[in-house]
Amino acid sequence: MDKIIVFGAGKIAEVVHALLASDPAYSVSGFTCDREFMTSREHCGLPVVAFDEVATHFPPSAFRMLVAIGYQELNLVRAQRCQQARDQGYKLISWISPRAHVPRGCVVGTNCVVMDGASLQPLARLGDDVFVWSGAVVGHHASIGDHCWVASNCTISSSAVIEPHCFLGVNAAIGHGVTIGARSIIGAGTVLTRSTAADGVYVAPDTDRIRLDSRRFLKIARLT
Repeated sequence: MDKIIVFGAGKIAEVVHALLASDPAYSVSGFTCDREFMTSREHCGLPVVAFDEVATHFPPSAFRMLVAIGYQELNLVRAQRCQQARDQGYKLISWISPRAHVPRGCVVGTNCVVMDGASLQPLARLGDDVFVWSGAVVGHHASIGDHCWVASNCTISSSAVIEPHCFLGVNAAIGHGVTIGARSIIGAGTVLTRSTAADGVYVAPDTDRIRLDSRRFLKIARLT
């Protein structure tokens, strides 16, 4: 059983702790974060230590790490913490849900999380530090670069390329063979069928509210 330190003390760290706690292959021993973000010495019933002291309390010879923070600054903060953990000597693990579909031939880098119900098709590739949330599909021969965030129910079609440091919101859809340029933001429900340049922002409009309020709508719906 591998002993794990989770980097982070927020909601994403809590999610990762819950996932690892349900996996008999791992035992979470504690949390670490930057000293200025420490609000308590305990989180989820486990100790929290400042990152500048983590190697003293949890030496890298005996513990591994998973950096579990969000997509701030297009995943740059998480990428930096991954490198700092490596510089301290920690081996970063990846966690793939037993209820995800990841067939033989797929490549998954370090510090990746693949959630329940996610599906990677044959020969899909994830770089380092990629988070793939529940229900997302990564098509065959598709490639996701380092430090990306793929939210729930995204569809990345076959042979698509997502370059590093991208964010894909819930239900985003990327067409076959499309390349999404680095550091792009793809909003919830956005559909892209053509390749994009780096640093793009693509946001689908929200659904408009209809003129009826909910009570009148239900009244009319019962009459039809």
